[in-house]
Amino acid sequence: MNQTPRGSRLHIAIFGRRNAGKSSLINALTNQDIALVSSVPGTTTDPVYKAMEILPVGPVVIIDTAGIDDVGELGQLRVQRSMEVINKADMVLLVIDAAAGVSEFEESIVHACRDKKLPTVIVLNKHDVYPVTVEQVEQTRDQLGVAPVVTSVLTGQGITDVKIAIMQSAPPTWDEQTIVGDLLNPGDLAVLVVPIDLAAPKGRLILPQVQTIRDILDHDAMSYVVKERELKECMMSLNLKPRIVITDSQAFLKADADTPPDVLLTSFSILFARYKGDLETLVDGAKAIENLRPGDKVLIAEACTHHRMEDDIGTVKIPRWLRQLVGGELDFQWSSGNRLPADLSEYKLVVHCGACMINRREMLSRVMQAQAVGVPIVNYGVCIAYVMGILKRALSPFPLLQESL
Repeated sequence: MNQTPRGSRLHIAIFGRRNAGKSSLINALTNQDIALVSSVPGTTTDPVYKAMEILPVGPVVIIDTAGIDDVGELGQLRVQRSMEVINKADMVLLVIDAAAGVSEFEESIVHACRDKKLPTVIVLNKHDVYPVTVEQVEQTRDQLGVAPVVTSVLTGQGITDVKIAIMQSAPPTWDEQTIVGDLLNPGDLAVLVVPIDLAAPKGRLILPQVQTIRDILDHDAMSYVVKERELKECMMSLNLKPRIVITDSQAFLKADADTPPDVLLTSFSILFARYKGDLETLVDGAKAIENLRPGDKVLIAEACTHHRMEDDIGTVKIPRWLRQLVGGELDFQWSSGNRLPADLSEYKLVVHCGACMINRREMLSRVMQAQAVGVPIVNYGVCIAYVMGILKRALSPFPLLQESL
């Protein structure tokens, strides 16, 4: 609870050819020996994620990737996995060995970043070994369209300039996302409905609940946390009418019954659909649920792996509710972890988790992956509200989306 969650950190992916100095740059940026450094090409294999602090940038996730010029069948697989990191990054540091200069490898990374509208910082490294001239800086800028920062990670030269470039190039809103704060005024009260069941970590709240509480407090509002059984009594006893009730999606019906109609109602998962993704697209995806027919293939995707409980939301409850709504069996498949299946075209619907463990760019990339093949995508909270018949009520904080239903 005292650390910035990985999904809320600026994700910086570091690319470059083998031995360009990627891992050395990580160590120089953080003033720590975090990344393994070796003169042997190919020391870094699969992408490695490291949550850390870069002062004065703040909390970040550095993604150290394999060399983009790796060779052989295994090397090509490593390059492919490295390229997938672009979908998860908020920005890219491209490290170039000054002696080697720019090649088609660097050009391919810059083109991929440009297609994704991904900010890119070019680092022209090893100035201590191969002194960089003004002409080489200009040539690199002309080739890649970005003026490079000249560094020597061995001596520390240019590291401060790299940090400045990170701050100047980072997406302006990467750390300005709000979960619920923009829906509240200072002094407003938000009531949070938090069931305590087998899935709740002992002695703790789950991450979306903790982050929502923090966001409420950051916006000078007040939070009141109750279990679903105490919501009705809570609403009757409060002297200050709540501005909003935020519930766990699985307690939607109980929360709806106990929340006055003039009080906004939504769920943590719906708030995270906006915070981490594209709520409008996910609401549109819910409309496709009515078109499901027995036998249709549905993907249920989670961005993390966790121990499955007896009545797990993704493997038991949502499939059960969808079967009941459709009136027959559906062909469910599940994916969890770092990536979605490569081919989504065979699915009639993708139902995604709340994405609390990944950043917004990666969630948006998953949404776009489904959109690219014309497959509707919805997240857990929006899906649950739809199958329970209260999606319009659950979107009460977002009247424009209510009107679209």
